[in-house]
Amino acid sequence: MSQHRAKIAEGALARKGVLSASSLDKAAEILAQVSNSDIETIRVLFADQHGVLRGKTIVSGALESLFTTGLAAPSTLLLKDTAHKTVFPVWSENPGVEGMAGAGDILMVPDPGTFRILPWSSHSAWIFCDTKFKSGDDISFSPRGVLKSAINKLAADQLALTVGLEVEFHVYRCVDPNLSHASATMPGQPVQTQNLNQGYQFLTESQYDVLEPVMDELRRHCQALGLPVRSMEVEMGPSQFEFTFDPADPLTHADNMMMFRAMVKEVCARQGLHATFMCKPKLENTSASGWHLHQSVSSLKTGENLMMLNASGAMSDTASGWIAGLLAHAEESCIFTTPTVNGYKRYQPHQLAPNRIQWGRDNRGAMIRALLAPGDAASRIENRVAETTANPYYFFASQILSGLDGIQSSLHLPEAVETPYDCDATTLPGNLLSAVQAFHSSLFYRQAIGDEFVDYLVRLKQAEWDRYHQAVSDWEQSEYFGLY
Repeated sequence: MSQHRAKIAEGALARKGVLSASSLDKAAEILAQVSNSDIETIRVLFADQHGVLRGKTIVSGALESLFTTGLAAPSTLLLKDTAHKTVFPVWSENPGVEGMAGAGDILMVPDPGTFRILPWSSHSAWIFCDTKFKSGDDISFSPRGVLKSAINKLAADQLALTVGLEVEFHVYRCVDPNLSHASATMPGQPVQTQNLNQGYQFLTESQYDVLEPVMDELRRHCQALGLPVRSMEVEMGPSQFEFTFDPADPLTHADNMMMFRAMVKEVCARQGLHATFMCKPKLENTSASGWHLHQSVSSLKTGENLMMLNASGAMSDTASGWIAGLLAHAEESCIFTTPTVNGYKRYQPHQLAPNRIQWGRDNRGAMIRALLAPGDAASRIENRVAETTANPYYFFASQILSGLDGIQSSLHLPEAVETPYDCDATTLPGNLLSAVQAFHSSLFYRQAIGDEFVDYLVRLKQAEWDRYHQAVSDWEQSEYFGLY
């Protein structure tokens, strides 16, 4: 193992300072593990701007070179919309984003802590990467880099965030994979599906038993990957699942969310099933899926959970400021929490989803649900705004930056609501275009992350909205084709 470490320490990545000493040790352990195993291939991956895993697969014998020099990938992978179309003019002199002209390469820098042998493909392993310029310099919109920067800002104030995940999604039986040549459009035509179970029997034992074979398969793969799965639940709608996970730090859980989504889709596909994290599929009698993010802020000095109420039931300045910050920046943060056209169709009253920017005490209709009590070390808030397609790195960064601003600026926390669908609080954006416009004009995010990042993400999401807006819908066809 010492020989492996010495080679990695002499490599280009170590010389550029992008591998820490602990990463060198872990990388050497992985090389020794792989050399004494039946692993044949390693999937070298990174999360793109949409929270989609991309990358290359190498043979196990090439793993050492991954740790010494990294792996190149086309920069255009960071410039695509959700149809996998390159949005930026990379062949022009000025493509509109720094360092991305000519479809040149970026550098994938592996994080040894993310190495996992795949339980559904035991000859294969995953390793996640940070994306950087070939020089080793940071890319301002690299998702893991954005989150790491936010975590460091929070740590500078001697604070840390802990998050817990509740993730809703659907699993259907695939009855037609739509693999005809005519269906190979960009994006491809959706598969045809049917339900695994009847819906609207929330948390019923009989429906869990129907779904148990799939629940068990996914739960066992979570455990084999080291994901801290806590519960598996029958959600509201037909074929709708919810998995919850024990608390962890934001970077760990962002990686875990990427692993979970990929695992669910890949394991299900191998069994003739189709898993989707799309918020509200266009299927009869379906329910929207949300992503509820539990958050607690603690002191790095003492480890104390600062979200606990005091003996008289009063909130700490930290808890009050954090919630106020999330509320103050909720509208401009929707591009992170709800990044798709489809996600805004979940913001409906009386559907256990928020439609206004407010908070309540243990109220599932409010955007922020405060689960705070004196002396309760598990005190936390639950932000119910996000959809499960959200890029976890961007999403978590938005929560940290918003909450921290609320604390630093001593923002005022409004009164809690008890009737969240009938109050006069500001409504959440009604569509992706409104969210893009709010983000584009956000002085807060331009200062917190930078103009380059804001303009980059606006351009990507505006292109997505434009394609949606210019497509002729079923509604238009029904409304006008016969009338005129």
